[in-house]
Amino acid sequence: MSAPRHIAVIDIGKTNAKVALVDLGTLSEVALRRMANAPARQAPYPHHDVEALWTFILNSLADLNREQRIDAISITTHGATGALVDASGELVLPVLDYEFDGPDRLAADYDAIRPPFSETGTPRLPLGLNLGAQFFWLEKRFPVEFARAAAMLMYAQYWALRLTGVAANEVTSLGCHTDMWNPWGGDFSSMVDSLGWRSLMAPVRPAGERLGPILPVLAERTGLDPQTPVFCGLHDSNASLLPHLLSDTPPFSVVSTGTWVVSMAVGGKMVDLDPARDTLVNVNALGHPVPSARFMGGREFSMLTSDRPLDCSGSDVLAVLTRKMLLLPSTQQGSGPFPHHEATWLDADGIGKGERFAAISFYLALMTATCLDLIGADGPTIVEGPFARNSLFVGMLAAATMRTVIASEAATGTSIGAALLASDQVAMRGKGERLEPPADPVWASYVSAWRAAVDTRS
Repeated sequence: MSAPRHIAVIDIGKTNAKVALVDLGTLSEVALRRMANAPARQAPYPHHDVEALWTFILNSLADLNREQRIDAISITTHGATGALVDASGELVLPVLDYEFDGPDRLAADYDAIRPPFSETGTPRLPLGLNLGAQFFWLEKRFPVEFARAAAMLMYAQYWALRLTGVAANEVTSLGCHTDMWNPWGGDFSSMVDSLGWRSLMAPVRPAGERLGPILPVLAERTGLDPQTPVFCGLHDSNASLLPHLLSDTPPFSVVSTGTWVVSMAVGGKMVDLDPARDTLVNVNALGHPVPSARFMGGREFSMLTSDRPLDCSGSDVLAVLTRKMLLLPSTQQGSGPFPHHEATWLDADGIGKGERFAAISFYLALMTATCLDLIGADGPTIVEGPFARNSLFVGMLAAATMRTVIASEAATGTSIGAALLASDQVAMRGKGERLEPPADPVWASYVSAWRAAVDTRS
């Protein structure tokens, strides 16, 4: 059998769901289907509309396969999400939306049993951002349904189960601030054993393992070859990181942008991570711990630019830089490096639409630079995802870090990384535009002004 070339990547993000067709020969997306992804806000709690997503996935696979034969399927999803299924693979409870505040109602009880940061690299996060807190709340709130569960699955592997009938788990999602994984020991955390959950954990498989062919009924539904292999899959930020793990020489960092902006440092400086500032230890697709930090940058961008133009002129940029029009953190509170700061504008009276866009782009870059500092990032920074196409963001990130920034050419960095799971994991080609720190001192002056203003409010 020839090596697969055209990989359909199911990419379930918090804001959008996508199915991309990736050509491994060129490491590029050759087709893309997309839908908005919003939780169902109905009983018994806000949850992911998995049936709407399933219909979208199957329709997209059928549609793409008519254009170009699909050789294999890979999967990547957002983190902090898991599924409880019975012995037949059916959900025993809806897949909880991590922005639901239900788990906070048992916060004191959960805090008493969760492992320390030193064991898991997981900071204590609000809402359901710690997956362990979600499962804890579900077990206490719905004991009858929970007792019917035969397996706990991470979100990417839930979709793999639906495609193949094979139950599995995988370390990049288990290691994504769940409280359920010890990244240094490569095993489940002490909490999993103390709560009696280990027997529910589906076997841990490598992200690039072939779980099986697509189920016959799905092959008939989509027109795919019945032998089309499905790979285990991985967490989306780690999908963005994987191509660079395979091809780049440390030190470097990768910034994966979407609903969340996740910064990951490889081979950086040794620093003590501060869990109070939303730093954490992720686990990469090779099973290694990765110092990371994040904030909800994509959500902030959407909130700040709603119904406003997404461009500006050179004079707008110069006005923002010289007048020091500053947006200070945090637009989205409760997470990120300044979780308790309330957003405010400085020296922005009469700010125009174009100037506002520039200042927002600079704010997001400076927040990202702060995250990179917190994890000891060194060497070049590769920006993946939609922010890579924002030249103001990229330029200010170079100014704030005083290091090279590479704006990835891939429309969806996660899709390329997930597709590599189905390959011999060849090196990445065609990185994208390299930007050096701006020579004009007005950029450095703006960085200093922003940081001084933030420090004053701390």
